[in-house]
Amino acid sequence: MINPVRLGVNIDHVATLRQARDTRYPCPIKAALLAEQAGADGITLHLREDRRHIQDSDVWQLKSLLHIPMNFEMAVTEEMLAIAEKLKPAYACLVPEKREEQTTEGGLDVVGNFRSIQSACQRLQQNGIEVSLFIEPDFKQIDAAKESGATLIELHTGHYASLMQHSKSWHEALAQLQKAATHAHALGLQVNAGHGLHYHNTLQVAAIPEMVELNIGHAIVAHAVFVGFEQAVKEMKQCLLTARPL
Repeated sequence: MINPVRLGVNIDHVATLRQARDTRYPCPIKAALLAEQAGADGITLHLREDRRHIQDSDVWQLKSLLHIPMNFEMAVTEEMLAIAEKLKPAYACLVPEKREEQTTEGGLDVVGNFRSIQSACQRLQQNGIEVSLFIEPDFKQIDAAKESGATLIELHTGHYASLMQHSKSWHEALAQLQKAATHAHALGLQVNAGHGLHYHNTLQVAAIPEMVELNIGHAIVAHAVFVGFEQAVKEMKQCLLTARPL
């Protein structure tokens, strides 16, 4: 029997709403705890260099309150490595970061930045942190991820999510995700995925047999405006269960 895909809820965009007016609400800590109650299997948050949404205090408060794993998204910088070494989250996901982007665009270039990424993996793992690399569904990047010492990858689903559903290019992008997941799994890597996934395009990715976890944030936060945060998480969790019934 194939286990259901786990749901990691990204709370960054709750913090984005808060920072838009520089207020104390809506509280990303509360969102994370509601997601936990609603059945989330993990909480993802990205502490960016420019602190545009998640703040340092959010990270430390959540670490002391969560009963499910924290997935700490971070750039490969000395500042973030030092924070992660003190924080010791369950997972650290290394991602590319540009100040001008609205959200993370594209995967990490593991091939082109191999030595720095390999060094970061070693430092984090020495602190008991499992390391994931956010990469494109590309065999060369997957092979480099394995060689770097990472034990997990998160496939970037942004291209797939941007295409018109059920078009030829959409099917091709989905097939590429499947091939990438199969290749990574054969190398012994855990396969996660995320970016741009929502209630109408997640089921197909969740149905990929090698997929272990999907990290989803913006769609849940947007849907929560209409149905509430707990209900939005429950509905996304149901999408994943539909893909792989118990």
